[in-house]
Amino acid sequence: MPTTTLTPDRLDRRAARIHETEAWQQIVAGWDIAVPEPVRPASAGSAPRPADWRDLLSVPVDQLIADSVRSLPPAPPRERPLPGRLGAILPDRLHAWRRIGQPGLRPSIHLAYARQILTEWGWQNTPYRLRNARGARCLCGALVTAHRLGYGSLDTVDRAGAWIVTELRSQGWTGLIGPWNRHPGRTASDALALLDATIRRAACAGQ
Repeated sequence: MPTTTLTPDRLDRRAARIHETEAWQQIVAGWDIAVPEPVRPASAGSAPRPADWRDLLSVPVDQLIADSVRSLPPAPPRERPLPGRLGAILPDRLHAWRRIGQPGLRPSIHLAYARQILTEWGWQNTPYRLRNARGARCLCGALVTAHRLGYGSLDTVDRAGAWIVTELRSQGWTGLIGPWNRHPGRTASDALALLDATIRRAACAGQ
């Protein structure tokens, strides 16, 4: 699907369809379940007690640290800041050059860029419009704009939207993202809080 055909309402429906698939439910299932704390066997005449984490290691701690440092990825390239306030109201096609050479992103990173867009350019709740006259975006509009600014692929956008739907379901909202965004009484703080919770959820799941 060409970039120009991705609109907030289409993204909303695509994200909901992804959320309903069995594959997606397997991705999100159990992401927040804590692993039980290991227990050391009791010695004669004493009660069982929690194991010391060092008992679980097969190599010295110093070696683990050294191996971890060597395996760290190189520092990411310097991020380009968002265009200024004028960039918020310019046609998206004028930002197309920013996509050149941009790598794929995890959904949690894409969501963070969408949050930055809402913070710097503003949030709006006009139904299914990418932006208003001041350049403010709705939730889905922020996801689409982040993609158009070069942050993540179309697949990344879809999965980021599906993570928002997942978070909304956990909060008891059964509809799409757009109706949540324009629900009476909704505020920009609500939208940012939803993105923060979604970012944590996706990051905890390794995405």
